[in-house]
Amino acid sequence: MRAASQSALPARTTNRTLSTALDRWIGVGPYYAMFPVGFALDVVRRFSRAGDGVLDPFAGRATGVFAAAARGRRAVGIEINPVGWVYGKVKLRPAAKWNVLSRLQEIASLAADRCLREELEALPDFFRWGYAHRVRRFLVCARQNLEWKNSRVDATVMAFLLTYLHGKRGAALSNQMRDGKAMSPNYAVAWWREREMKPPAVDPVPFLTKRVEWRYKKGIPQCAGGEVRFGDCIRVLQRIHHEVESGRHRPFRLLFTSPPYCGITNYHYDQWLRLWLLGGRSEPTRVSGHWTRKFESRADYAKLIDLAFEGCSAVMARNATVYVRTDAREFTLNTTLDSLRQHFPKHRVRMTHRPIVRLTQTALFGDRTSKPGEVDIILRR
Repeated sequence: MRAASQSALPARTTNRTLSTALDRWIGVGPYYAMFPVGFALDVVRRFSRAGDGVLDPFAGRATGVFAAAARGRRAVGIEINPVGWVYGKVKLRPAAKWNVLSRLQEIASLAADRCLREELEALPDFFRWGYAHRVRRFLVCARQNLEWKNSRVDATVMAFLLTYLHGKRGAALSNQMRDGKAMSPNYAVAWWREREMKPPAVDPVPFLTKRVEWRYKKGIPQCAGGEVRFGDCIRVLQRIHHEVESGRHRPFRLLFTSPPYCGITNYHYDQWLRLWLLGGRSEPTRVSGHWTRKFESRADYAKLIDLAFEGCSAVMARNATVYVRTDAREFTLNTTLDSLRQHFPKHRVRMTHRPIVRLTQTALFGDRTSKPGEVDIILRR
């Protein structure tokens, strides 16, 4: 959790100028194992046409869905993690800026007026080291009052809070932390205590207002054809199949996704702090849901991959393209490849290896060994 210099607003990247609404909204929300923006836009451009249906059953923060919708495709994503779902939902259809800014003021007023002593005292020591008192009050009040599941405005406010909940000191509401994955509370507190690093005295409303203004400065993206559905992709795919069978939706022409990798990470555990803000527990916990694990069980992992691609095959057009990015490790790669061949038996398979040339996040924990990288599997008829 290396200390960093202060940073004001999102920095430019090598593949985006941040001069358009698409550039500013496609990257909303830090999230582990994201599709690179340029890669997502390129795949959509190469393997689909305007008006085509694009499906992503493991949407994450919905970069692929956003890229497709912004390019005039009818895009549907599915995401089981509420953090990724909020990111995707909001960047596809953010609320009006003035409503977002007004709601921030309302939450601040509620935080100032209400007695929150009991809720604040119940928080573990991590929160007192991680956030100044004013920020903690604001976050607790937002957690209690934002109806992010049902309100477009509240979901947009929540997306901004989740984005800046933790990260580099000066660029987030927190004390120094990583932005993509929440750290272990004990590790974080010991790190801050050793360096006598108190949380920054941030006023949440001006801090977030500045970032809201920046995000909206180029307008909002036109992504009317995109949506992200919340839930288990196996069940959601069954509902989509009924919609296709009934004629409510046309079959999809591009399957563009990256399933979780076996035994690599637990997306819910890694996002425990953001999940707390969405109403979850105030400490990390291993989620017991069937498809929300790290997948140490190879049998469970193989079952997920097989059921997911079986569901996808039922809603794809006969001549659809399938583009899957997966892990180059033998078990994950072979499991994915075998399932794709089984459920798309008439498609030709091409594979492109994507070696990792930089250190991965495991280097932060002392593992600086080379990694096998990733593989793009492309199936076409």
